Amino acid sequence: MVICLIGTGLIGCSMALTLKQASFASRVIGVDKNPMHLDKAISLGYVDEGASLEDGIKQSDAIVIATPVNIIASLLPNVLDLIEDQWVIDVGSTKSILIDKVSHHEKRGHYVASHPMAGTEFSGPEAAIPNLFQNKVVVLCNTMDNPKQILEQAVRLFEQLEMEILYQDAVEHDIHAAYVSHISHISSFALALTVLEKEKNEDEIFKLASGGFDSTVRLAKSSPAMWVPIFEQNRDNVLDVLDEHINTLARFRSLLIKKDFDAFYKAIEKANDIKRILQAK
Repeated sequence: MVICLIGTGLIGCSMALTLKQASFASRVIGVDKNPMHLDKAISLGYVDEGASLEDGIKQSDAIVIATPVNIIASLLPNVLDLIEDQWVIDVGSTKSILIDKVSHHEKRGHYVASHPMAGTEFSGPEAAIPNLFQNKVVVLCNTMDNPKQILEQAVRLFEQLEMEILYQDAVEHDIHAAYVSHISHISSFALALTVLEKEKNEDEIFKLASGGFDSTVRLAKSSPAMWVPIFEQNRDNVLDVLDEHINTLARFRSLLIKKDFDAFYKAIEKANDIKRILQAK
């Protein structure tokens, strides 16, 4: 199978690497407006050659759009305009707006809306890693709009990545993504800004930062070019969970002011229940 990869960053190149290793992809054609990213992806062997959008699609059996979600939203209708019998997936972290963009397109059924829930805080083709998707979840949305044959091919691709496949409505997906992914990134960005504002001595941050601090602010290293469009497209759901997060922080603050450490203990004990949920996964 020849795959046209639009966007040669961490997710796209990690996907290309794994699909080539599994012999699912015989050739990967890269499309990227950043020539340095494309050249690097080719030199690292993730992509076999570069092409224009039109030529890449024309030569391919399947198209993977692995760009920030704002670019996916603008590209997706054009990609569907250019395909014949190929099928298209994206890797965006939001789904409702993307599906709405092409809901009335004559080739809507050729687009399988997907969200592989995997990644790191790093970006670019040099950040690609093997087995990034192994044992992770991919959410496929509104698949009732996909012909069986096209959906089966997309499922085969994600099975080659060794992913667990979950089917959801796009609206529900965006709500849950805000709860478990998007709020985590905002919290990490906010904590990093707080520490940078209060601790002006960078050496002290470096010397005193333990594993706990590093893991909590790890996501703050993520690219704004990727995350700002996600917050924009999923704004209402992110605001809803952010309001609850702010209220929870305010309750912790109030307990500290009141020196009510018994209630503080109970709050942390309640929070510990997240271990039961995550261990059951």
